[in-house]
Parts: sequence; C-alpha cells; structure tokens
Amino acid sequence: QVQLEESGGGLVQPGGSLRLACGASGSILNTDVMGWWRQAPAKGRELVATITGGGSTNYADSMKGRFTISRDNAKNTVYLQMNNLTPEDTAVYYCRLWRRGGDYWGQGTQVTVSS
Repeated sequence: QVQLEESGGGLVQPGGSLRLACGASGSILNTDVMGWWRQAPAKGRELVATITGGGSTNYADSMKGRFTISRDNAKNTVYLQMNNLTPEDTAVYYCRLWRRGGDYWGQGTQVTVSS
C-alpha cells in the first residue's frame, strides 16, 4: 500500500511562484512513475507533469517552461516548482504514483493565484 501526501499549496499573486511537494510512504519502487495532475473548478482533471524513477520527465504543453518536476528517490518525494503563475493555474493539485497493478492518488493541495 502507498500513501501520498501533498504540501506547499496556498495563495500566490499572479507572476509568483510556489513549490509543491509530495511525500510517498509505503513500498516505493524506483520503477514507479510519479506525477502531478490538477483540477480547476468545473473542469476535469488534467495532467501537469510526470517523472520516472530514472528522471525522465513529461509535461503538458501549457506547463512547459514554467513548471519543473523533480524527484528525490532517497526521500520518496516528488516536487513541482511552479513559476510565473497565472489565475488559470488555480486548481487543486494532486500527486499520483502508479505502477503495474497499482494506481495511487493523494488528497490534493489547493493552489490559488489571485491578486
């Protein structure tokens, strides 16, 4: 069993930055893929970025150049550095870990971008 806990969300002004963290506990494998999704009000959940245990990354087109995903395998933690935030980035951000036979989600952390 895997548990995921996000942190780092909050209120930030447009143009500002936030760094989200997701700590994983349980049986974590270096072959696990981890990532971030987000869900804005009245919208579906969408991919933000993913990262493999080896460090290969993938980003949604709208996040490229502004968001950076990273991973510390020793700490079982994945990070999302978000820069130049806009009100359109307001959403609940969810951490996800998946592997063959398992798909786990965190509870989410709210990010609000507003002046």
